[in-house]
Amino acid sequence: MSNLTDSSHPTRPAIAWIGLGIMGSPMSENLIKAGYQVTGFTLEQDKLDRLAAAGGSAAGSIAEAVRDADVVITMVPASPHVEAISYGPDGILENAKQGALLIDMSSITPQTSVDLAKAAKDKGIRVLDAPVSGGEAGAIEAVLSIMVGGEQADFDQAKPILEALGKTIVLCGPHGSGQTVKAANQLIVAVNIQACAEAVVFLEKSGVDLQAALDVLNGGLAGSTVLTRKKDNFLNRDFKPGFRIDLHHKDMGIVTDAARNVGAALPVGAVVAQLVASLRAQGDGGLDHSALLRAVERLSGAQV
Repeated sequence: MSNLTDSSHPTRPAIAWIGLGIMGSPMSENLIKAGYQVTGFTLEQDKLDRLAAAGGSAAGSIAEAVRDADVVITMVPASPHVEAISYGPDGILENAKQGALLIDMSSITPQTSVDLAKAAKDKGIRVLDAPVSGGEAGAIEAVLSIMVGGEQADFDQAKPILEALGKTIVLCGPHGSGQTVKAANQLIVAVNIQACAEAVVFLEKSGVDLQAALDVLNGGLAGSTVLTRKKDNFLNRDFKPGFRIDLHHKDMGIVTDAARNVGAALPVGAVVAQLVASLRAQGDGGLDHSALLRAVERLSGAQV
């Protein structure tokens, strides 16, 4: 994957980055800090300006961004977006060079990843599905957990790049496996947030000092990365999105559908999926997923 300028000084692969949202912007900037040349494309001009200010190059189209890239990384919201940027005359597969490696870091259905890998293979493009966990904070701090599906050789080539973005990087199996593990991740996170939200309302209605209670809970078996990351959201009722309810709603649809396909029962997950859907229906889709607290407050009689 590296271009050798001479036998002893390999140059880093040129990277195209498609999708510069809450996650994509800080992730692409971490690659720039690690010394990679990054050319980006996204729909919002201010995000392109941010990339350029960080030392990257802004492209005017997907085709322009991927044309000379050794590695193309995509980070967009859902399966339809991945399909929109990948297929068609203006998409990645028609415009990336043969032998390029496409790393899709979006959270999408496992089947979309399998189909993309198959279509890309016909174009001589290799694919990894590499969704992440850790939210906005994990993206900024480059401590994401990255679950990967695809070929071992492609994973080995991608690993130095992924190491600039995350801390726990694991090949989980063939194409689509990364997405399956991410679906399980989103199930665990949603149920965990819901349990924390119920505890918060219970503690507050009981008149307990919430800060003290959450500190001691987080030091024991009830402690979790979710509680560490979301404690301040609960305490301050700060639901500025690190990961939007809209996206978690999409992910709960993925996990409940995939589980049904393989014959796995998700009784608690199904309930939490409905609570996420309900929160979205009440107009809170743009808030952080810690806003599940608002749904519990409403059920407990509060006007929020």
